[in-house]
Amino acid sequence: MQIITKYLAFAILCVSVQLINAQDTIQNVNNKDKIETLKEIKERIKNEERDFLKAEVEAINKRLEKGELSNEEANILKKEVAKKRALNIENRIAIINNKIALLERNEEGYKTNDSEDLSKIGFSIGGDEESFAGIKIKAKNKPKKYDRRTSNDFVLAFGLNNAIIEGEKLDDSPYKFGGSRFLELGWAWKTRVFNNTNFLRFKYGFSFQINGLKPDDNRYFVQQGNQTILEEFPESLKKSKLSITNLVFPVHLEFGPSKKIENDTYFRYSTRNQFKIGLGGYAGFNIGTRQKLKYEMNGERIKEKQKRGFNTSSLVYGLSGYIAFDDMALYVKYDLSPIFKDQIVKQNNISIGVRFDVD
Repeated sequence: MQIITKYLAFAILCVSVQLINAQDTIQNVNNKDKIETLKEIKERIKNEERDFLKAEVEAINKRLEKGELSNEEANILKKEVAKKRALNIENRIAIINNKIALLERNEEGYKTNDSEDLSKIGFSIGGDEESFAGIKIKAKNKPKKYDRRTSNDFVLAFGLNNAIIEGEKLDDSPYKFGGSRFLELGWAWKTRVFNNTNFLRFKYGFSFQINGLKPDDNRYFVQQGNQTILEEFPESLKKSKLSITNLVFPVHLEFGPSKKIENDTYFRYSTRNQFKIGLGGYAGFNIGTRQKLKYEMNGERIKEKQKRGFNTSSLVYGLSGYIAFDDMALYVKYDLSPIFKDQIVKQNNISIGVRFDVD
């Protein structure tokens, strides 16, 4: 996470420097160049408002096809949006014409006040990925898609981890409760299954799962051929932990109520402040196994990290589910694949914790 934070900070710094340099460039161009740029912006304004009008008319036609509007109501709405966009073009171009007149009346080096700063026009008006005074600017004024069936979420989950051991109760687990934990980080896409209802969603993506097991009674993992067993450590252990990292691809069917948000030009389904249930599973593969040991020997503190296979399963798969309200959920996952392959006694990983799906 520290590395990611450093890269993010560096990227923000680079962008900040570019914006500062860009601002200086805008302020130093002569009046003639500014006027030519403003004339180009006038054309972009017309194209932008026409794009909005096209999107609005398409939305009205879709409502007409669904029977939500009559032909007469649809024609009235089309006239209204056409009038609105025509007035928008007229008003926005009037602002540009006033700036052009201001620059034509004054000599080179004339500076406008903050409310009339040319750079602000450049950043607030423009087409998709247009260039203004050498700067790439991305348009914010773009019409929303009428129906967006797919959204995406950042997934964060963490909690307790342990193992179900064949022939034993969970209470008899050789791993510490509370000390053994899991962490999951991933990205998920959610697609509405049906056209006219959002009750059922198909959720899919990828996640990095880190499952940790901490043996009790001063034991640690030892690989003996194709068997992985627990043995007592010769010194007093301050920490003994096995971490198994998997890259998996979860798939869930999510169902529950949602709120429909309707607008003249688009609609959305929202599951904010709603209950939802997700049932499904995951499959993937192991990308790393490591054992960490901390102990003292002859008065010296020793930290030992062992990176090896420990006979852990290369392919992992399991079942998972969650019960959520808004973005927070109670989350359970269970590996159908064994923790260690070819073991005499089969062990399967189980986790329970909280999950956050943040859009």
